[in-house]
Amino acid sequence: MANPQPWWKNAVIYQIYPRSFQDSNGDGIGDLAGIIQRLGYLESLGIDAIWLSPVYRSPQDDNGYDISDYCDIDPMFGTLAGMDDLIAEAKKHHIRIIMDLVLNHSSDEHRWFQEAKKSRDNPYHDYYVWRDGVEGTPPNKMRAAFGGSAWTWVPEVGQYYFHQFSIKQPDLNWDNPALRQELYKAIRFWMDKGVGGFRLDVIDQIAKDPDLGITSNGPMLHAYIRELNANTFGGTDLVTVGEAWGANVRNAPIFSDPRGKEFSMVFQFEHIGLDQIPGKAKWDLAPLQLSALKEVLTKWQVGLHGKGWNSLFWNNHDLPRIVSRWGNDGAYRQESAKMLATLLHGMQGTPYIYQGEELGMTNVAFPTIDDYRDIETLNMYRERTQAGYSKADILRSLHAKSRDNARTPMQWDATTNAGFTDGTPWLQVNPNYTAINAADEVADAGSVFHYYQALIRLRKQYPIFSEGDFTLLFADHPALFAYQRRLGDQVMTVLCNFYKEPLTLPADAVAPLPLDTLLLGNYDTPANAAHFRPYEARIYLNNAE
Repeated sequence: MANPQPWWKNAVIYQIYPRSFQDSNGDGIGDLAGIIQRLGYLESLGIDAIWLSPVYRSPQDDNGYDISDYCDIDPMFGTLAGMDDLIAEAKKHHIRIIMDLVLNHSSDEHRWFQEAKKSRDNPYHDYYVWRDGVEGTPPNKMRAAFGGSAWTWVPEVGQYYFHQFSIKQPDLNWDNPALRQELYKAIRFWMDKGVGGFRLDVIDQIAKDPDLGITSNGPMLHAYIRELNANTFGGTDLVTVGEAWGANVRNAPIFSDPRGKEFSMVFQFEHIGLDQIPGKAKWDLAPLQLSALKEVLTKWQVGLHGKGWNSLFWNNHDLPRIVSRWGNDGAYRQESAKMLATLLHGMQGTPYIYQGEELGMTNVAFPTIDDYRDIETLNMYRERTQAGYSKADILRSLHAKSRDNARTPMQWDATTNAGFTDGTPWLQVNPNYTAINAADEVADAGSVFHYYQALIRLRKQYPIFSEGDFTLLFADHPALFAYQRRLGDQVMTVLCNFYKEPLTLPADAVAPLPLDTLLLGNYDTPANAAHFRPYEARIYLNNAE
């Protein structure tokens, strides 16, 4: 008898950014107890697992992605006992907890680094990446992702340490087997507590070689990942998600080979950079070309079919809200949010919903830099101000791409602070919470929330969503993103008008399409198969039972 399909292939995963989800104690910061309060809401949405952004002990220089203790919970979120409660309560709601692991770097306040910088002879010194040099003259010109040099001088040892991100996030030295065993021990600690899996942050950067300017896809990368797998989650039913900004359609099947030697699936980001000027930073905005989006998503759908597994996402804690980015967050907010959801959830892979995406939450346009909290945003503002950019241009880029767009508190209801906290929120609530919130959407059968519910139900009802192959339709159409999925004799057709202008297809183009049963559409009135209203999206299925 064939092995059953892994649970995560039919699952939908919901990402929670804990400090912005639900505050239970009035300190303005979301916490584990707050998440427990909202598990009923998440169960009603239909999700199978929560990807929990880091809640480990941390100085919070990069909002928890700078870990100072891999086996403890930061007091701002709760306690280890509270984490046990969350895992147990989530299980009662048929929800698994996926921990977010940062294995490329630690906090500079981690005990290992505190020891490492005492002397070159300290056994922890080699847990990090050091190079000799002269103060004021870094080993090379490599830049950190958050700005500035990737090298910081430590006079106690007369060396520079390497950090791809913040100065407070020194990179771990995966060439040291003792360091690797420490990390495996931490993973087994959480496995013993009953977590449902792990999301591995920037995992393609662990095998770096800064002497050669290599940060991702280093020569030892897959050997290290296979060793990680063999020493921890290999052979279990845990879901593992490798975040790999350097992944491409050629190497992604290595990360997510169905034989299970590395990860369950890969997070890749090729589609995410399509609205920036080529060769420049994400802040240098360019309009999205639909033809490019079609090309990239098709490449991944076809390239991974039968060879690996993809993560399907528009949003996460690092990305702006998709309805503001590629939809229409004004007159057609609901229609465009539903269209973008349809387009994504109809594809092969595991869909991810970022908190508030199921409500159609939007970007926020804070008027001054003082309203922002994100380290990347603040560094960018400082660097571009010094470089002579106008403040208006800088704010325009931040309103479009700042990570704080995703981090404004969850909009639960129309009461003060959107029901997120009784105190002062750590980051301001988006002022539109009185018009966009969960209470209103749960009560409205035509809302974005209920549409996401319907998409999740369809994925669980019809295997064609997870197993069917993919064919792009109308490849050259300037406004229609359409494709078919096939599984045996069954054909599913997904048709999405990507823009607000209505469009009509020629009758002879529509006639051959198998449009037997309309499974779902984002307009209430019956559809004219050839005509598409603003942002109209439909899913058809032949042989529907």
